Amino acid sequence: MADAHRIDGKAFADDLRERIAGAVSALTAAHGLTPGLAVVLVGEDPASQVYVRSKQRQTEAAGMASTDHTLPAATPEAELLDLIARLNADPAVHGILVQLPLPPQIDPARMIDAIDPAKDVDGFHAVNTGRLWAGTDGLVPCTPLGCLMLLRDRPGDLEGLEAVVVGRSNIVGKPMAALLLGENCTVTLAHSRTRDLPAVCRRADILVAAVGRAEMIRGDWVKPGATVIDVGINRVPAPDRPRGYRLTGDVCFEEAKTVAGAITPVPGGVGPMTIACVLRNTLTAACRQAGIAEPAL
Repeated sequence: MADAHRIDGKAFADDLRERIAGAVSALTAAHGLTPGLAVVLVGEDPASQVYVRSKQRQTEAAGMASTDHTLPAATPEAELLDLIARLNADPAVHGILVQLPLPPQIDPARMIDAIDPAKDVDGFHAVNTGRLWAGTDGLVPCTPLGCLMLLRDRPGDLEGLEAVVVGRSNIVGKPMAALLLGENCTVTLAHSRTRDLPAVCRRADILVAAVGRAEMIRGDWVKPGATVIDVGINRVPAPDRPRGYRLTGDVCFEEAKTVAGAITPVPGGVGPMTIACVLRNTLTAACRQAGIAEPAL
């Protein structure tokens, strides 16, 4: 059997950002409206700093207004909540994103609850979660949204397919299951304690791995011809590499690619779609707040 089709998330994300930039330009020309994204970073986590800088560059490249708020790691929770309240009230800010993880003195759930659901471009607020499961308009978490866009491109028509999502987090697993149900898939939400997990995975026409364990899903867990979406990003020691580690997903790519019909690599698969979908959600939020029809992307 030939190796699986390699789903190029980077190329898809590049194309999506171009389409978003075109829609932003048209929105600004027709309505004088420039979507604005505010990103809040608390502390000096190196990975978060890199991620925030990338968001800022891509936001500005899409023609949006980008404002960053960097707070010391010792910032009290009340001070962060006060900043969120000011951003909620700012009409030039259409999307608010508070970078996780947060320092221990700040309760992430309280922070998420404080964001106006209409500006919650992460899609984590309980209102947006409820709207997702109810099948009504809300802002959808970015990583699952990116996965769905890749799946709509390949395999394409998802109706009636059996989907297995491995991982039950509020950020990826649960919203991914809701999105697939919305596409009329038959969905199993599995996890590390699922009995006979390999057999459950082997039923899947669509297998989404979001469990956070390096190469946990082996090649013989994959149904021949299945589409595999690997959300995991794990650092595995590799003394021969310049940085001393390599990145791998939750799927053993080398094994799975000989069985699957299509598969996302790590890196270069799901990851680039996450930031692109932050931009998409910001554009969506700006249009909804202004009462303007959303562009089809």
